[in-house]
Amino acid sequence: MTTIHDLPTDQRPREKLLAQGASALTDAELLALFLRVGIKGKNAIELAQDLIHSFGGLPALLTANHDDFCQHYGLGNAKYAELQAVLEMAKRHYLAQLKQTSVVNSTQTAVALLSQRLAHEPREIICALFLDSKHHLLSIEDISQGSLREAPIYPREIARRAFIHNAAAIILAHNHPSGDPTPSQADIDVTHQLTQALKPLDIRVLDHIIIGHGLRYTSLAEANLI
Repeated sequence: MTTIHDLPTDQRPREKLLAQGASALTDAELLALFLRVGIKGKNAIELAQDLIHSFGGLPALLTANHDDFCQHYGLGNAKYAELQAVLEMAKRHYLAQLKQTSVVNSTQTAVALLSQRLAHEPREIICALFLDSKHHLLSIEDISQGSLREAPIYPREIARRAFIHNAAAIILAHNHPSGDPTPSQADIDVTHQLTQALKPLDIRVLDHIIIGHGLRYTSLAEANLI
């Protein structure tokens, strides 16, 4: 077996990152840095390549649930916990940057923000963008998990979160894990219910965006469904 230390210096993931930056690394090299060590007969890069192939890509590995993640040789509870901590730190860093600069003034801007959170989720996540009166982003928060029928949206809870952030408007969003962003009647109905419930509180529902795979999405506002 060729170990990482047997490779030329410029092909070792850590040295390559330090010399060229993280963007220069392949998916397998990035994952190898996270794994740190391989298993019997395979170095960390070879193990990373096998895992990426087994999961069907790095995004699928990063979004795998606990049971699916831990059943693979070379992974386990400790690695799952480490990965979730890394992903959460990245998410919080990204949101902190957005709060300083982001104005959500178009559907495309909202979709770009939401795709970061929802596009690769294997389960349905319902979330909201909370905005101030000038549409500056205040927060992105998960509201619930599961389909709209299985995880109903409670206007009172959304209103409570909006008051916490002093939000004047929200954009509701959820993903369709099937990849097809076509809205269901339940999607449309719950948007109308939420709009009516928040109207007396002077909190506007600007849109409900459904995220599919790739660049696919449906905006209920663009489709004149709200």
